[in-house]
Amino acid sequence: MLNASLKPSIAIIGAGLAGLSCAKQLQASGFKVQIFEKSRGPSGRMSTRNGNHWSADHGAQYFTARDPLFIEELNNWAKDGVAGAWHPRLKVFEKGQWRESTSIENRYVGIPAMNSPGKYLAKGLHITYSQTIHQIAFKDGKWTLHSQEDGSIDEQFDWLVLAIPAPQAFTLTNLIDQSIAEKNIVDMLGCWTVMATFTKKQDLAFDAAFINGEIISWISRNNSKPGREGLETWTIHANPQWSQQWIELDKDEAGKRILECAQGLGLDCQNAQISVHRWRYASGSMEASPGLKVYEDIHLGLCGDWLHGGRVEGAWLSGHQLANEISTEQTHLMNKV
Repeated sequence: MLNASLKPSIAIIGAGLAGLSCAKQLQASGFKVQIFEKSRGPSGRMSTRNGNHWSADHGAQYFTARDPLFIEELNNWAKDGVAGAWHPRLKVFEKGQWRESTSIENRYVGIPAMNSPGKYLAKGLHITYSQTIHQIAFKDGKWTLHSQEDGSIDEQFDWLVLAIPAPQAFTLTNLIDQSIAEKNIVDMLGCWTVMATFTKKQDLAFDAAFINGEIISWISRNNSKPGREGLETWTIHANPQWSQQWIELDKDEAGKRILECAQGLGLDCQNAQISVHRWRYASGSMEASPGLKVYEDIHLGLCGDWLHGGRVEGAWLSGHQLANEISTEQTHLMNKV
């Protein structure tokens, strides 16, 4: 724990799971933490869309837990009722044929919505919502920020954390040091998502399915997840490669093509209420990655799932581990004084 009388200040841009995890750990270590989030609420891509008598998880669909630290965190979420296991009837569609999934992986979801763990972590944190930070500067050992909505932020910060997708992070770091982006090339693909709401339950032999070789890569009955209420709603994700190829497609046209594919899979959405969402940055590398980035000379940290395997678990671990790295570095700096 840092000396409370010398609380260093830290700004975090992004209130997704990585940013929230980082903030909780930094606050516990004695930092004064302020989060800036462009959306109206926390959780990032662990998102839930709410409509008239319906809701749907339209970002991350579920998550797994393998690392002991994250398993411990998940146990806390489960104990407090904001996450739990999901046991869908799971199928796979490939080469024109349906088959049962052989996966035995344990799957978890937020309860009563996928954004519940993010809301849980956000409690007790200082978060400014609807604030898009589009300019940053580092001078005389301090960070200053500028937002699209309110202009210059009055407070200066000792550290800055970018807990946002790689392309957005590098747009900001280019204002400081273009070599940061040049040394960290990351391809993030988009995702077109359709939510289809029905007045009657759909008679399909599965709750969720992996789709291979089609426009669609995933389809799931949101109401099969624990704690969900309201009209039956299905979430349909287009595959990342198709989504990226057609990322600038008109929203209605993207939805039309996805729904045509869904009909071929047995989900006829002609009488459904349709919502379409474009995730411009949805998926990154699933390969082994550094987990986080720290630039001690300018007191800058980067975290996110794109640095830690592309999963929900990786996002939480990336933020948590970055907080520990910053805390260690700050302790070294204070010991030198």
